[in-house]
Amino acid sequence: MAIQKTIYKKVLPLAILFTFLILDLFAQKVVRYDLYVKDTIVNFTGKEKRAIAVNGQIPMPTLIFTEGDTAEIYVHNLLKEETSLHWHGLFLPNKEDGVPNLTQMPIKPGATHIYRFPIIQHGTHWYHSHSGLQEQIGMYGSFVMLKKSNGTIQRPGIDDLPTVPVILSEWTDYKAENVHRMLHNANDWFALKKNAVQSYAEAARAGHFKTKLKNEWKRMLAMDVSDVYYDRILMNGTPESEIKSVDGKQLNGGDKVRLRISNGGASSYFWLRYAGGKITVVANDGNDVEPVEVDRLIIAVSETYDIVVTIPVNGTAFELMATTEDRTNAASLYVGNGIKQLIEPMPRLKYFEGMKMMNDMMKMNGRLDDMGMSMSLNQMDMNVVMYPEITGWEKKKGDSSMKGMDMSSDPNRYNANALGDIVTLNYSMLKAPAKTTLPIAETRTLKFELTGNMNRYVWSMDNKVVSEADKILVKRGENLRLILYNGSMMRHPMHLHGHDFRVVNGQGEYAPLKNIIDIMPMETDTLEFNANVEGDWFFHCHILYHMMSGMGRVFSYQNQAANPLIPNPKLAQRKLFADDRKMHFMFLNDFATNGNDGEMMLQNTRWSIGGEWRLGYNDMHGYETETHIGRYIGRMQWFMPFIGFDWRYRKTAAGKTEKNLFGQSSTKDNRALLSAGFNYTLPMLVRLQAEVFTDGIVRFQLRRDDIPVTKKVRASFMVNTDKEYMLGVNYILGRNWSLRTHYDSDMGFGAGISFSY
Repeated sequence: MAIQKTIYKKVLPLAILFTFLILDLFAQKVVRYDLYVKDTIVNFTGKEKRAIAVNGQIPMPTLIFTEGDTAEIYVHNLLKEETSLHWHGLFLPNKEDGVPNLTQMPIKPGATHIYRFPIIQHGTHWYHSHSGLQEQIGMYGSFVMLKKSNGTIQRPGIDDLPTVPVILSEWTDYKAENVHRMLHNANDWFALKKNAVQSYAEAARAGHFKTKLKNEWKRMLAMDVSDVYYDRILMNGTPESEIKSVDGKQLNGGDKVRLRISNGGASSYFWLRYAGGKITVVANDGNDVEPVEVDRLIIAVSETYDIVVTIPVNGTAFELMATTEDRTNAASLYVGNGIKQLIEPMPRLKYFEGMKMMNDMMKMNGRLDDMGMSMSLNQMDMNVVMYPEITGWEKKKGDSSMKGMDMSSDPNRYNANALGDIVTLNYSMLKAPAKTTLPIAETRTLKFELTGNMNRYVWSMDNKVVSEADKILVKRGENLRLILYNGSMMRHPMHLHGHDFRVVNGQGEYAPLKNIIDIMPMETDTLEFNANVEGDWFFHCHILYHMMSGMGRVFSYQNQAANPLIPNPKLAQRKLFADDRKMHFMFLNDFATNGNDGEMMLQNTRWSIGGEWRLGYNDMHGYETETHIGRYIGRMQWFMPFIGFDWRYRKTAAGKTEKNLFGQSSTKDNRALLSAGFNYTLPMLVRLQAEVFTDGIVRFQLRRDDIPVTKKVRASFMVNTDKEYMLGVNYILGRNWSLRTHYDSDMGFGAGISFSY
């Protein structure tokens, strides 16, 4: 008995320990984070501005998990507005995806929402607000999922390297809502800030006056590669930072570091280059790829790349520079410990070469002519004509070298890697380390054209925004093949929630897995994925202002269970649709010596409500007002039928009768009439207005208000069949103010100051 007791005392603790080890082996580890979302004040430029911080910091805290964990994230909304958090690139139950009014209702002010989901993947991802424009002002952060350790290193020399999460972003001192409004009103203030107006005077100096004429003849605004000018570019929340050590170990010559880079910017693409030599790409969008060495890469909005860089020399710190695609601003991260080794800044873009290229590609009907080019997977970059480091600064007479050549007959004329020695990453170079073939199942093909126009800042798919399109019904288990063609002049990073897709890129069974595909103008890309997680999943352009303008669709699984977090689906849908139906306001008023005139407008994707007024001080001694309500029609939205009301009175014209150009007795000086008509954008961006009033009077008018004479000078004119005309010139003083002088056939000559909003 004593022996049995002794054995029992020794064995029991071992049995209990073994039991706990077994339980621990099979139990899911719950990793909890508490995130407190609160207003804050930041100062990135010398001006204090409102932002949103989480746990008191921008960017939001880096969240780290390991495969097999269960994430439990408490979001405490301390704002005075609704919010949400989306876990970008994660596989999770649909109700945890964090899209307000689609997968959950927004988190109300003062409320706490719990996100709980298993971690069933690994890789570099990020998270951000999906509510309004909150992402632009601080709500973004890194989300890292580590590989589950099984005692072996899956990729020696890669997975065992010290790692550092890096999240890229931008900052503007302008309110995000105001940025969105300015874009919709075709305000060119950002172009002026970038020195990218491309006026007629600048075109003449560059020998591209005819190029500028042709550009406007085809009804195009000046070429730019990004929408917004940003005051600061940030890496981990600061324009300049350094990594001297990782996990307490100082970095020295010969050491390698794995950087987990996420583009958390709202609308900026970034060029990544390293002063220490080659960049080795080892993962993309959280998925491993076979290592590939490049000199540089461009990271699309919301993409992630894992890159390995080497510190080649002791006592040095090498610059990793992130430069905006428009090359107006940059941020730097110095890797290593010692003297800083810099990389040369990227040269200014050749904008007029880009304009010439755009002229060649655009037809008069606004559609692109791909001229037989096979552009896919970023191999053919139409913007390469603007890169001086690839094509040289100018053409030289008799130059037979590759640089500076007119390569209009060369099939590789837009292939940067075929034109120069700089190796730029493209999607065809990405290869998965293991087979990514889809399960055998019924396959359905869906084709989409990415559409839109810069003049009104409308972005759509197949000329429909989210609120105009039905959900795309999906059968669980089927394979979907998406063929996407970009018929617009902007590149679009298209993101699919809740799924990875294979990019058909010539790598066969080893096609890379991604959740973002950057599609260049005129490019066609093919994606495929297995429909394996029920729910309503958003598919959209990840440029924040494009998404909010309606560029997206919703994939919805057939016969799925109701989402318990959406108690009123019809109300949720109305709120979801409100984003691209939002009306944007514009106001202009001229305070001049001969009178006061101005206009205001409310407009959204399709509708416009506008009014004009003129109050005369001199011979006119009267007033004129015009109001029009119209709807834009067609893919390019050049045509807008409207109904209107015209009310005007001129005291000095009492008793006088004038004839218009059609011989009709004109009522232009004493009128209170309804009308019907249309606006149509002609070549040279001249607006034709045709209108018939309820008394039978017909009026035609030609007008343009924004002719870019020089960088800061804008000309305007108006002429109509009532024998009225106007000529004006504005000199831009700032974003809202300009000096103006004009001559009006009724009001005479005047000069003053204009306010615009």
